[in-house]
Amino acid sequence: MNARNTALTAPLDGTLQSIERSADPVFAQRMVGDGVMIEPSSELLLAPCSGTVSQLHDAHHAIAIKQPDGVEVLIHIGIDTVTLKGQGFEPKVALGQTVTQGQPLIQFNKQQIEAQGLSAQTVVLITTGEAIKTQTYPRQIIAQQDRLFEFALADNAEPADDVEWTGADTVTANVVIKNPQGLHARPAAQLVGVVKKFPVQVTLRNELNQRECLATSVTGIMGLQTKLNTALQVTVTGQDAQLAMNAIVEAVEKGLGEDVSPASAGQEVDEEFPVEAPLLQQGTLSADVLQGVKAAQGMAVGFLQVRSKQLPSYPTDGVDSAEEQQQLTYALSQATQGLQQLIEQLQKNQLTTQADVFSAHIELLDDPALISVAQTGIKDGLSAMAAWHLAYTTEAKKLAELDDPLLKARATDIADVGYRVMSLLLGVDEQNVSADAQTILVMDDITPSEIVSLDRESIVGLITIEGGSTSHAAILAGSLGLPYVVNVPSQITQQAAGTRVILNALKGTVQLAPSDAQVADFKTLQDTLARQLHIAQAQAHEAAITEDGVRIEVAANVGSVTDAINAAKAGADGIGLVRSEFLYMDRVSEPSLAEQTDVYRGLLNGIGAQRGCIIRTLDVGGDKPLAYLPMPAEENPFLGERGIRIGLNRPHMLRKQIRAILQAAGAGKPRIMFPMIASLDEFRAAKALVLEEQQRAGVEDLEIGIMVEVPSAALMAEQFATEVDFFSIGTNDLTQYTLAMDRGHPKLAAQVDALHPAVLALIKLTAQASQKHGKWTGICGSIASDPMAVPVLIGLGVTELSTGIPALALIKDKVRHLHMEDCKLLARTALSKGTAAEVRALLQHHAG
Repeated sequence: MNARNTALTAPLDGTLQSIERSADPVFAQRMVGDGVMIEPSSELLLAPCSGTVSQLHDAHHAIAIKQPDGVEVLIHIGIDTVTLKGQGFEPKVALGQTVTQGQPLIQFNKQQIEAQGLSAQTVVLITTGEAIKTQTYPRQIIAQQDRLFEFALADNAEPADDVEWTGADTVTANVVIKNPQGLHARPAAQLVGVVKKFPVQVTLRNELNQRECLATSVTGIMGLQTKLNTALQVTVTGQDAQLAMNAIVEAVEKGLGEDVSPASAGQEVDEEFPVEAPLLQQGTLSADVLQGVKAAQGMAVGFLQVRSKQLPSYPTDGVDSAEEQQQLTYALSQATQGLQQLIEQLQKNQLTTQADVFSAHIELLDDPALISVAQTGIKDGLSAMAAWHLAYTTEAKKLAELDDPLLKARATDIADVGYRVMSLLLGVDEQNVSADAQTILVMDDITPSEIVSLDRESIVGLITIEGGSTSHAAILAGSLGLPYVVNVPSQITQQAAGTRVILNALKGTVQLAPSDAQVADFKTLQDTLARQLHIAQAQAHEAAITEDGVRIEVAANVGSVTDAINAAKAGADGIGLVRSEFLYMDRVSEPSLAEQTDVYRGLLNGIGAQRGCIIRTLDVGGDKPLAYLPMPAEENPFLGERGIRIGLNRPHMLRKQIRAILQAAGAGKPRIMFPMIASLDEFRAAKALVLEEQQRAGVEDLEIGIMVEVPSAALMAEQFATEVDFFSIGTNDLTQYTLAMDRGHPKLAAQVDALHPAVLALIKLTAQASQKHGKWTGICGSIASDPMAVPVLIGLGVTELSTGIPALALIKDKVRHLHMEDCKLLARTALSKGTAAEVRALLQHHAG
């Protein structure tokens, strides 16, 4: 085997010292890797080599560069500078960026570091195992002028890890990081030391950001971006898997060489006031009931089966860039063909909605953003597998970090497409997800492809630790009638395989190990609900009129022309909400006037010319970005430029949409609704544009309303009611704005309840104002689909309920069994309650 020498240049001015002089024993003992220490006199860190930024710590004190030859160089500025949490450090590059030798990496303030009593000693280390050549210390160095050190790089070296793990024992456990600053260099090195004592492969996964790495890489562990209390999933494979797992868990519990007592985390230890459990428990309703978030309605009794998926290992470095590119091109082509076949199969079975999801996946396979990142990676020396993995995981991470649930859900679609291509690159057979009879499947997350591949004869319910309630996977599960709950506490993965559970997706709950009596009661409830649904569906096309003659319009929420057709078939009195952003998303350019007109005409034809159709204008923003609508990053997108503000700031887009609606108006009864209206100025400006377009088109009769989802709109409903034609209350956003809780938050989602008395009071204000001025108020949030909530909503003065299509028949049936005076009394009582739980208890009692 031949060897060749390569060298790094000095990244800083200062005094070069042996690594053994480092004040940090982890570095001094070469636990991270061989290298040198610098006493810096300059404050701008320059790249000692060319390559790709493979790690950049959140505290910006440490950075790693991976060279095209696979060598990784770690530069760590200071001792314990992770505690500064980024103060005094300014990164000049980003993770994944390609850098050249001498390029500025990090600007740091040496005086600020030392003012905190910390050392600015900087180490430069080779983390991939190469040893540096002996040299003279100490000596003065000048950044980029002097050579830092040389090391030998072996040509045609054998892979460091050539162990075949297939068929070996595998164990999985969750650990919680107790280190105050997470797993920075020192505890990461300690963890690597523990792992290397055993002949096993260990994978770590950050449950929060979904980053993964092998536990033999210090920089990989640092790149997990852990913090105090971060949950890590540890998977160990090998003959000594359980022994290794025990050692890892014990080491993490003890702090991996650091003090992890409460005082070290900034918590005062007080024997009189010890640390207690949270006073408001989130995620766990009782010892045997876990709370999640409904993604697809339904109920099931079954037996838990926990499943994780892992791709086999693959080479990071490419052999020949042209060959690697050819492999990627072929895999992309095969993935497209596979999706086209799946679409044809779904369309043949009249599953158009499901087919539309995978049509969007084909578009993703041709996304220039994904393809260009992968191609650049191959040019930089990565294998096709590594380059594609970098491309799709980076894009998925960007979407997953957004605040909006709809856009977070698209991250799963990216991951689905990415996994499909990776499977083809690695030669992994895609098989249907099968299971034992009456299985309730538990996964970290699930992709749309996996949803349609489920063995529906055996799998009766689905639970995921992550995922979104508005994801494509959730939509598919709903269309297949599969009960699905997301954001369930990860402790469910610790339940024994085959544990019996009751999955109640209507409430978003999972009851563990119920008794035979509880199961019997639950099955009785299922049978009762099934009978009620059958009766309701038989009368679905009849009007929803209370016992004392008050008609309530029951409409549908839709997101496609197919939905409109299905809504009419299901008995909808109209469309209460068209989420028009479906026209704008998953594409590279704004839809044309002709395209929009055709779709709106299709919606009106689909629901029927005599039924109303409320079209919400484009509702996107910083939290729902469009590829062709560049917007600056916002600290809080939910309070930024979104909803109607986009249309007012870009009137050409709003005007085109309004014109398209008016051009289609002859096909039915369109109504226009503006989202996220917070002030009269916003409504008046938007309405003025509509009136201009009405005059131009010669369309006279057109109702214009607003979506009440901001508390200010409800509080000013009296003023708005003199100028709008109708109100439609978006209880999902109204609730989270009123309670200051993100409805997609894993810990708070269960508390974001539209039956909170404060939200009910805002609904009452809105309905009163509309009645006073001869207008009407509807609700298009998810609470309108809850039969238990119907009496209080219409008792508050709501005269239209816009529901999900599956709930139409049940909501109509519920209305027919109510008396308006009873509902008004119930509403007054509900407004006097103090919590959402008290309101729900009241409604439960009322329902009998």
